[in-house]
Amino acid sequence: MQRDSLGASPGPSATPTLLEIDDSRRSEVDVSRAEAEFNSFARELAEESKLERAESLKSHRHDTYGKKSSDTDIEGGLDDEEAPFDLREYLSSSNDRNQAAGLMHKHVGVTWENLQVDVFGGVNFKIYQRTFANALLEFIMLPYVWLMTLIGPLLPKKSLPTTTILHKSSGVLKPGEMCLILGCPGSGCTTFLKTIANQRQGYGAVTGDVRYAGIDADEMAKYYKGEVVYNQEDDIHIATLTVAQTLAFALSTKTPGKAARLPGQRGKHFNEEVLNMLLRMLNIQHTAQTLVGNEFVRGVSGGERKRVSIAEMMATRARVQCWDNSTRGLDASTALDFCKSLRVMTDVLGQTTFVTLYQAGEGIYDLFDKVMVLDGGRQVFYGPPGEARAYFENLGYNKLPRQSTADYLTGCTDENERQFAPGRSALSVPSTPEALEQAFQDSKYGGDLRHSLEDYKLFMETERADQETFRAAVAADKKKGVSHKSPYTLGFFGQVRVLTKRTFRLKLQDRFQLITSYGLAWILAIVIGAAFYNLPLTSAGAFTRGSVIFVAMLMSCLDAFGEMPLMMLGRPIMHKQTAYGFFRPGAVALANTLADIPFSASRILVYNIIVYFMSHLARSAGGFFTFHLFTYAAFLAMQGFFRTLGLLCTNFDSAFRVATMFVPNMISYAGYIIPSFEMKRWLFWITYINPLYYAFSGCMENEFMRIQLTCDGASVAPRNGLGVNEYPDNLGSNQACTLFGSETGQSIVKGSNYLSVGYQYNVADLWRRNLVVLIAFIFIFQISQLVVIEYYQSYFGGSSVMIFAKETDETKKRNEELRERKANKSEKEQYITDGKEQDFSHKRVFTWENLNYHVPVPGGQRRLLHDVLGYVKPGTLTALMGASGAGKTTCLDVLAQRKNIGVISGDILVEGRPIDSDFARGTAYAEQMDVHEGTATVREAMRFSAYLRQPFSVPQEEKDAYVEEMIELLELQDLSEALVYSLSVEARKRLTIGVELASKPELLLFLDEPTSGLDSQSAWNLVRFLRKLADGGQAILCTIHQPSSLLFESFDRLLLLERGGETVYFGDIGPDSRVLRDYFARNGAECPSNVNPAEFMLEAIGAGVTPRIGNSDWKDIWLDSPEYQQAKQEIEVMKAEALKKPVPEKSSVSTYATPFLYQLKTVVVRNNLAIWRSPDYVFTRFFIHVFISLFVSLTLLQLGNSVRDLQYRVFGIFWVTVVPAILMSAIEPLFIFNRATFIREASSRIYSPYVFAIGQLLGEIPNSLLCAVLYWTLMVWPMGFGKGSAGTAGNGFQLLMVIFVELFGVSLGQMIGALSPSIQIAVLFNPFLGLVLTTFAGVTIPFPTMAKFWRSWLYQLTPYTRVLAAMLSTELHGLVIRCQSDEFAIFNPPSGQTCQQWAGDFVNANGGYLNNPNATTSCQYCQYSVGDEYYTPLNISFDNRWRDAFILFAYFIFNMFVTILASRFLRFAKR
Repeated sequence: MQRDSLGASPGPSATPTLLEIDDSRRSEVDVSRAEAEFNSFARELAEESKLERAESLKSHRHDTYGKKSSDTDIEGGLDDEEAPFDLREYLSSSNDRNQAAGLMHKHVGVTWENLQVDVFGGVNFKIYQRTFANALLEFIMLPYVWLMTLIGPLLPKKSLPTTTILHKSSGVLKPGEMCLILGCPGSGCTTFLKTIANQRQGYGAVTGDVRYAGIDADEMAKYYKGEVVYNQEDDIHIATLTVAQTLAFALSTKTPGKAARLPGQRGKHFNEEVLNMLLRMLNIQHTAQTLVGNEFVRGVSGGERKRVSIAEMMATRARVQCWDNSTRGLDASTALDFCKSLRVMTDVLGQTTFVTLYQAGEGIYDLFDKVMVLDGGRQVFYGPPGEARAYFENLGYNKLPRQSTADYLTGCTDENERQFAPGRSALSVPSTPEALEQAFQDSKYGGDLRHSLEDYKLFMETERADQETFRAAVAADKKKGVSHKSPYTLGFFGQVRVLTKRTFRLKLQDRFQLITSYGLAWILAIVIGAAFYNLPLTSAGAFTRGSVIFVAMLMSCLDAFGEMPLMMLGRPIMHKQTAYGFFRPGAVALANTLADIPFSASRILVYNIIVYFMSHLARSAGGFFTFHLFTYAAFLAMQGFFRTLGLLCTNFDSAFRVATMFVPNMISYAGYIIPSFEMKRWLFWITYINPLYYAFSGCMENEFMRIQLTCDGASVAPRNGLGVNEYPDNLGSNQACTLFGSETGQSIVKGSNYLSVGYQYNVADLWRRNLVVLIAFIFIFQISQLVVIEYYQSYFGGSSVMIFAKETDETKKRNEELRERKANKSEKEQYITDGKEQDFSHKRVFTWENLNYHVPVPGGQRRLLHDVLGYVKPGTLTALMGASGAGKTTCLDVLAQRKNIGVISGDILVEGRPIDSDFARGTAYAEQMDVHEGTATVREAMRFSAYLRQPFSVPQEEKDAYVEEMIELLELQDLSEALVYSLSVEARKRLTIGVELASKPELLLFLDEPTSGLDSQSAWNLVRFLRKLADGGQAILCTIHQPSSLLFESFDRLLLLERGGETVYFGDIGPDSRVLRDYFARNGAECPSNVNPAEFMLEAIGAGVTPRIGNSDWKDIWLDSPEYQQAKQEIEVMKAEALKKPVPEKSSVSTYATPFLYQLKTVVVRNNLAIWRSPDYVFTRFFIHVFISLFVSLTLLQLGNSVRDLQYRVFGIFWVTVVPAILMSAIEPLFIFNRATFIREASSRIYSPYVFAIGQLLGEIPNSLLCAVLYWTLMVWPMGFGKGSAGTAGNGFQLLMVIFVELFGVSLGQMIGALSPSIQIAVLFNPFLGLVLTTFAGVTIPFPTMAKFWRSWLYQLTPYTRVLAAMLSTELHGLVIRCQSDEFAIFNPPSGQTCQQWAGDFVNANGGYLNNPNATTSCQYCQYSVGDEYYTPLNISFDNRWRDAFILFAYFIFNMFVTILASRFLRFAKR
């Protein structure tokens, strides 16, 4: 009985016809006995196991999911033993129950015919990195581009050149079959998988016919996209969710409807059962309550995170699954368990499974039914795995019996590794991709494939049972109310519900951000309330009422500015999960809004209560709740607006550019700065599309319709004061009230009249216009989010494209040399020594004993390493192995001194002495996570490491030459000018190793899983090179996963750990692993001769899901063994011998290899290059300055000498202080991203944190100077500055001030970035700082009316006090003011007196002038006669402007020092 029967038996679609199509398949995998066993056994125990499982599930859920995180080992294993989990028994018995209940099965065979994939770009086509120069040119050419866009459809179309990356390929894979795709990196394995999985975005063209159970690719993508899924190589998850939460979410979106579940089975029970099955199957039940984590958030181990990715895709229950190198990061035993699980699921459920793997062992290889070999995008073999090796041997390739079959097949396609049979050569053996493809087409296997494909296609066309059953089963899966045309299991509102729940939980779990956002908002409210405390119901409280309403509303709305970066951070996860068919993108937009409402509503409610009642706005319930309604509606509208921008834009910088176009105009045209009737007619229309205008109008109408104002104080002219005491104390008949809306002789002004005259607002518009339009904006922006996220895909997970930097003369010459050497490499380099015993006694020995490591967890401590001991001698290569989660990376981190949390105890010694400050510099550590400066090229990244980590005495030419050797060794010749961020996973891994090797570590080289993600040949080359380094005297300690037996033998010694960080073995491996085999055999675990010992020992200690061999724990066996005593004795001998040597001079010990100034020069050069290659960022900086300055200038074009123009000059200068707040939002993300790279580099003591902080600032200064000049140019002349006494020289002083403000803004942004753990936290500070700095600068709240408490310290402390004082005094000094006709205060003098006689004393004391001093009626009084009279009461002096300028510069210096100190002491990287 073949496996076909099992793959087809469960569902009604199985027919004998299908079995006869290809009776030769799967000759290698004999499972007939297993099938017979489980078919009979499962039926017998179906009901019994059902009950048992229900009980065990209940108790397991209580034990596992009910645990607090303190009960769960962060990186260790399960605390107590559980019964082994039998996946085949579980699936087959549940399968029988489904069959008995009449549930349909989905069987989807896949055929592909002449499948070809092209990408844009001709042969040898390269995409070059854009620079700032390109961005500038593109901007200048924008009108031409727009014109061509308009007339382009009318012109004849030009076809872009393309390159074929996957040549015509054909094949068939039936339900219940597994196909292994093999090939070297770049051969097209990933492209093939993505195309089969129907993920075609990013490719130029995909041609050929792909069918799934006879359904074409277009229909499959439209109606059944969740049934064909692709698991990418990188693990992308929400780092702050736990493992159980991540998988529970995936399951909640894929819970089948009632029609596809067992009778009486609830969806919740179904999900819990499947979750339990996935956790147990992948042996990660102990991580259920642990965060998934990522490079910067501590969570599960790398191998466990990979298993979470596997479980998440299995939760899709898709019937066509494509797995892209999904065993990367898994140990050999776990990788084999995973592939066995795939085999079982494929068998029992009838799945169709495509897998590409690097370094597949023989045990894994034997599980597959078909193997496909690709070479240069061409199909060079497709057929039974058992016959593939013989096929290539018959072509003329050398037999290599010790090499695993998968490695052998891949090696035959690698021009550097292939070996021909004796007497054969490339001339007589097909060796090019084209020749191998032709040989396959002409072979028996090519003919069999064509026949099999035709037969299966005919079968699919005539026998549609599989297709019809599939369609019916998918329809049955859907929840009630979901359209049959929908590709989703869950309806739209069901998706919104589960997404809202997840987003709410995410926000709730991020306590630090919650506390920060709430705390800052409420502190901000207190500051605003205190600034405008207890406003009087007099004319003095009229304008300030408008100020507090505007400021309070604006701050809560600009709080939503931080939504833009958050929209981009979650894109990769969203696109992965939408590809899985979990939800449609639009559901995310709605869920984000709904999940945020409880948090934003509560935060803004308290914020409004504080502001409203502290500032003494109209105290009534109706007044407050109307105010709250309008401000919260404005917040929701602006939140929707910023989220829409975030979704529309491809990166942070373009989003900030677009925001800069809108935000300044929204503020300027809200009706506060300039009343609507004073706006320039050509820009007046902006108010109609501005949500803030309607919100501000509504809040003003709500306030002033409820109050009356008493006219007194400075609003009365003429009046007593400043030595004058001749006028009535109350408003008399010969005095005027200057407040808008006042009536002659009336001291009470109605609030509605004030609004009508001063702002032209009508209180009747409160409900009928303002609220209606605001609500309309909320809905418009919510709909725009849905539309944009659904139809405008700004992120593609398509083909990876290499981006290159243009060659310089020097790099061009270097690359030609590399290509020549590569072409002339006729003989393979043999990494062997001459056999002579070398003396490494002068080199230092590294030892560790009794090593323990405890980390803090809620409720106490958790031990991750326990009494680990070992040593690394110079000239030896030591492997550190163990199950995923056993603590390998933890152990390496502890030994390399990379941990900064937890408690480490034990002895870590170099030459028998405690480690010195130069330890990190003398070691190199190639970490698992590849974090690099993304805009550097491969060569630049390695040179940077060599320049700063090799001794300063080594000439630069020698360092450059060594880097070229590393590039050649790691086979990165063709990628030397590729930018790091565009590299593939495998190339990035090689670069990480290269960067560390470039440092030439003198003491020790640590490598964390260096071969993970590499193909077998690259892994073999790398280990051979490590062997060569070791033979040259280098001491190397390296964790390794899935080594082949050949690879494993390259190591001298092994440290083996089991879960809990317990040592299982430390000692020699021996030739043919003889020493290690003997140790295990002596203790009851005999390793068969044909089994890879690396895989066997992991299975023996119970690393996978299989139980350990023997009754005793292997850690106890080790502690009782003579090998343990011998290891302890060897360490003592080493320490004793080392201590006999003289102590090295301390003067030679230094933390860094190079001097401070050399570090600074090298880092600044890299930073400047990075900024030059980040055109969006630099251009955004320029755009922000040009656009804000230009639009403010257009609004305030060519100001005159009226009082109103005087106010507008003040507003024009005030905008200078707004620019830093917007600038900070662009500076902070870049600083925090760069800090992540620095944290990785700082661990190796490449350069000091002081260099990092200073380098970041120096990199920004050239841009800042240019930005300041642009802003100043577009400010002073369009607005008509320089008409006062200071004249043109005053404009030069304004330039200096703008430069100082620019430097202050940049340094403040970097300081906030340095003090913040994440971008999300950093952006929360911006509105708070922006408000405090501008509100207390003495203009928003005039200095005389400011409360004494604030005036005494915060006014003096605020840097913008100095900015405004210096700039206003320079601009207004000596500026003659002349009122326009509507700006005069008009009053009648007493009978018989002229205006001068009646008001002359008042004018002399208070300033201003009388326009008609000799008139006897209608006296016209102008408040100011010269600009000095405006700023003198504001505590501003023209004589102090230079003092104020350099006080501002001192703030810049202060910010810089704080940034440097924060970079030194605050890393925010817990590991």
